[in-house]
Amino acid sequence: MIFSPVAFLFFLFFLLLLVFLFVFIHVGLITIAAGKLGLSADQILIFLLGSLIGSHINIPIKKILRDEELYPEQVVVSFFGMRYVVPRLRQPRYTVIAVNVGGCLIPIFLSLYLMLKNGIFLSPFLATFLVAAVCYKLARPVPGVGIAIPMFIPPLLAALVALIIAPDKAPVVAYISGTMGTLIGADILHLRDINRLKAPVASIGGAGTFDGIFLTGIIAVILA
Repeated sequence: MIFSPVAFLFFLFFLLLLVFLFVFIHVGLITIAAGKLGLSADQILIFLLGSLIGSHINIPIKKILRDEELYPEQVVVSFFGMRYVVPRLRQPRYTVIAVNVGGCLIPIFLSLYLMLKNGIFLSPFLATFLVAAVCYKLARPVPGVGIAIPMFIPPLLAALVALIIAPDKAPVVAYISGTMGTLIGADILHLRDINRLKAPVASIGGAGTFDGIFLTGIIAVILA
């Protein structure tokens, strides 16, 4: 299932921006973050391209039923001086639960790769648990928007927790806990609130390219 939440021109803008980033990748903040993670310029370019293209691809995993009122507010009709109250009818609607490639699958694979490459497992799990707990408490379902959370809290928290738990591997732990903690705490644990969003598609990982999870990982690494 292909789902593009932005206009085609917006997509081209980010594509041109990606080319610009590639030209200056050796002096940019993303290169600093990549260096702290132990990734080369080519690897971070592949990561950016995958995030850009994958953000428009959602893989459906489940379809849930939700009831929706045809007339959410009471409607009164006047006819020849008589007033009639229109009954509130409900009709079935479906919300498709999908996994976003750019905002969910790619960060998961990169996190697993970093854990295996650096040989660390306990500290990322502990840090992710703490970040996920805070994100779960702060995240709120916003109808028509999605699951909203203050943007800078997850990366700040991930960086702080990483520096305390694993100072020697702080950038790696910050990225893993920042992305996975936000993904688990804000998205996955709030799946039960999907009905409140009243949306036809609920994408785990977000539908935007440079969304909260992407920015959280980069900012957390730089801060750490």
